[in-house]
Amino acid sequence: MSKEECALRTEKVREVPAHLYRAVDSGRVVCGLCPQSCALQEGELGKCRVRVARSGKLYLENYGQVTALALDPIEKKPLYHFHPGSAILSVGTFGCNLACRFCQNWEIAQAETRAEDIQPEELVALAESAKARGSIGLAFTYSEPLVWYEYVLDSARLAKKAGLKNVLVTNGFINPAPLQELLPYIDGVNLDLKGWTDAFYREYCGGRVRPVLDIARLLAEQVHLEVTNLLIPGVNDDEAEIEWIVEFVADLDHRIPLHFSRYFPNYQMDLPPTPVSTLQKAYQIAKERLAYVYLGNVADQRYSSTACPDCGEVWVERNGFSAKLRGLQAGHCQGCGRVADLEGVGG
Repeated sequence: MSKEECALRTEKVREVPAHLYRAVDSGRVVCGLCPQSCALQEGELGKCRVRVARSGKLYLENYGQVTALALDPIEKKPLYHFHPGSAILSVGTFGCNLACRFCQNWEIAQAETRAEDIQPEELVALAESAKARGSIGLAFTYSEPLVWYEYVLDSARLAKKAGLKNVLVTNGFINPAPLQELLPYIDGVNLDLKGWTDAFYREYCGGRVRPVLDIARLLAEQVHLEVTNLLIPGVNDDEAEIEWIVEFVADLDHRIPLHFSRYFPNYQMDLPPTPVSTLQKAYQIAKERLAYVYLGNVADQRYSSTACPDCGEVWVERNGFSAKLRGLQAGHCQGCGRVADLEGVGG
C-alpha cells in the first residue's frame, strides 16, 4: 500500500498507540508484536496492514474496527473439547501478519473491507446479552486476532471481569512476551499449525514455523489448546510431514485434539480439493499417538464425534456444527468411568 493510500485510510479510522515497538535510527520504528519485526518509516504500514509509523511512534489502525460479528457454535472454531454444544459470540477485524496463498478468509484478512466501530465496553455488553442464547463469551477469530492485540487485550480483560470465557483462533505467529501478557485472560485457543517445514511457511505463508512451534509449547502449558492443520494436496500432505506434526502434538500432550481440515481452492491457490482418502490416512496416522483426532470439511460423523479413548463410548455426537452430549455422567464416561477430557462438562 502506498503512502498516499495510507494517508487516505488514516482519515477513516481512529489510531490508537501500539504497546510494543522501539524507535531506531532515521525516525524508523520496529514493531515488537510478532516475529516479522517490521522496521517502518514514517507513514508505512507493517506486513499486518494495521500498524503504522507516525512521528517516531507506532499506532494501531484497526482498534474497535469490527468486520465480522456472529453468534457461532463453539464447534465452528473448531473447539471440540471446550464447552461442547455451546455458542460463542465471534468477532473479527481486518489484517493478518501472514500472507497465506490459500487463505480461507482472505476477504477480510488480505483485502480492504468495511468495518463497524465497536469499542471493548460495547463488545462485552453484546457478549453478556448473548448469554441468553447459550453463549459462553467471546471468540476472537475470522482474521488473525493477534494483530488486533491492544483491542483483544482490553476486551478480554473486561470479558473476564464479567465472568465470560475468551477464545483465540490464531496462527500463533506472535512473540512470547505479548502473548504472556494476554494469556491470563484467555481460556481456550485453536492454533492453526499450517505445516511443519520452514520452507512451507516461507513460500506459502510469508512466515516461519519455529516461532509458531515455540508458541504452541507455551499455550499447551497454560490454556485449553486444540490444533488445526489444513492439508493441501501435494503441498503439505506428505505422510512424513503428517507424522512430524502428530509427534509434535503428542509430545505436548497426547490428549490435545488435532483437527485435520480439508482444503478447498481459495484466494491465490487453485489446486483441487484434498482427497478424502488423504485425510483418512492422516486420521489413521494420528490415532496411533493421539487420543482425539478429527477431520474438518468432511461430512462423516465418524470423524467429528468424540468417543472415549478407552472403551469407545460416544461422548459428543456431532452433525455438522451441532453437538449433542451423551454417554457421560457427572463428567465421567458411562462405559468405563474415565474422566472425560472435555472442559466445561462435569458434575
